[in-house]
Amino acid sequence: MNRARGAALAAVTLFVLAYGAGAGYLWDAGLGWDVAFLVLVPIPATMLVIWLALPYAGEPGTRLLLAGIAFALLALVFRVAGLDVLFNVAKLAALTALGFSFLTYFETVSWTVLIAALIPWVDIWSVFFGPTGKITEDHFSVFEEVSIAFRVPGQDGYANLGPPDILFFALFLAAAARFGLRIAGTWLAMTALLGLTLVLTATTDVGGLPALPAICLGFLAANADVLWRQLRPRRELRSD
Repeated sequence: MNRARGAALAAVTLFVLAYGAGAGYLWDAGLGWDVAFLVLVPIPATMLVIWLALPYAGEPGTRLLLAGIAFALLALVFRVAGLDVLFNVAKLAALTALGFSFLTYFETVSWTVLIAALIPWVDIWSVFFGPTGKITEDHFSVFEEVSIAFRVPGQDGYANLGPPDILFFALFLAAAARFGLRIAGTWLAMTALLGLTLVLTATTDVGGLPALPAICLGFLAANADVLWRQLRPRRELRSD
């Protein structure tokens, strides 16, 4: 990682920390403005941390896995110490490292496409009929402990993204870099559709919506033509 990118990563991470610490002192402008602010500022800033950390995705898988475990243990230390803002960012770092590490086991881009096509259905089932729905309905405090929280400005409430959402966001963004896809377009599409998911959650009567469909659709939509060229069978030229 070059110096400029490292400085940008540090600056954006500090912004995420500062927002987490000071969001409760900001304005309370009502649901519509709060949702718009979350979608336009803290959520993109948090996802920008993952983009800026992409050079680390080239590290060996074992090293990334150990880094993920180390950040997870650090998160536990912060949780015990009552440092909730640092706890949140340490979880983000752990899930990002784990997402990068999982990609090292994908030998071709077709594996990534297969995962992107399958896991939205698993997430939909889990949220509406399976364990995720049960946890958020009956044991929401457990979900809060493991998820990434975005504090609503001027309030005590939070919007949350579950661990798989962050992990697969990191995995797909790293896949875009590794397999020659559109990195900026992938980040923008996944982040925008995540924001749309939050808007739909806030403006409907559902308790929560699955976020992985938005992430997977963003990855596939941003790279559809490139993926088609890479995956379609190549015809060998024959000469008489």
